[in-house]
Amino acid sequence: MGRLENKVAIVTGAARGTGAATARRFVEEGATVVVADVNDELGEKTAAELGAHYLHLDVSSESDWSAGVEDVVGRFGGVDVLVNNAGLLHLAAIEDTPPEVIERLWRVNTLGPFLGIRAVAGPMKEAGSGSIVNVVSIDGISAKNGVSAYASTKWGVRGMAKVAALELGKHGIRVNNVCPEGGNFEMVKPFVPDTLTWEVFASYSYRVLPYQKERSNEELIADIVSMILFLASDEGRSCTGGDFPVESGHTAGTILRGAPGS
Repeated sequence: MGRLENKVAIVTGAARGTGAATARRFVEEGATVVVADVNDELGEKTAAELGAHYLHLDVSSESDWSAGVEDVVGRFGGVDVLVNNAGLLHLAAIEDTPPEVIERLWRVNTLGPFLGIRAVAGPMKEAGSGSIVNVVSIDGISAKNGVSAYASTKWGVRGMAKVAALELGKHGIRVNNVCPEGGNFEMVKPFVPDTLTWEVFASYSYRVLPYQKERSNEELIADIVSMILFLASDEGRSCTGGDFPVESGHTAGTILRGAPGS
C-alpha cells in the first residue's frame, strides 16, 4: 500500500518543477492525481507520462476552480488532497517594482490558494477529512532584498492557512504550509545574469548545511516533495496550521564566524 493509496489529489502548477515532481511522487504512492495548470501542452504531456488526469486551471479564476473541482468530484468521487503549488516570482528592488506586478503575483500566489481552499472545502467536509498543503517559501518566513512583491504574497498565504486550519479543523480538514528555500531554478533565471548557474546559486543559499550546495536542483526539490507528501498523507494527521521549513537551517539564525561553535 502506498502512503496515498485510494486518495484523490489535485496539484496546481503541476506541469513542471516542484508541482510535476509532487504529482510524480503522489502517483508512485498510489494517489489518483490531477495535474492542474494553465500550460495545456506541457501539462497534458506531464499528465500522460504519469498516468494522471490533466485539468486546465487558472488558479486566479473562481469559475475555473468551481468547474474544475466539480469535474474532479464527478470523475473520482471526491478530493482528499489539495496542493496549492502554482506561483509566480518577481525579483526587483522596491523602487523598481510597479504596483501592477504585486497585483499580478497576488492573484496567483495568494488569491489562488484562497479560491482553492474554498473550492475543496465542501467535498472535504462531506468526506469528513482532507489535507491542504500550500507551497509557500522561506520568503514567507524571513526576508531578503529584492523580493518585496513575492514575499508579501507568501506571508499572506501563511496567515490565511492558519485561519483555514482553525475554521476547517472541526471537519477533519488539515491545512499546512511548506516553506522551502528554493524550488525550480528556472523561475529564478529570468531575473539573474546568465552566468549565475545552479551551482553558484546553491553555494550562496545553503550555508548552514554545507553539503547541500553539492546537490542538484532536482535532489533538493525531492526534499520539498517529501515534506509535502508527509503532510498530505495520514502520517501528518497531527499537523495543522503549521509552517514547515525545508531550507537547510536558513531561518535558524546567523552564524558568527570566529565565535565559539562556528
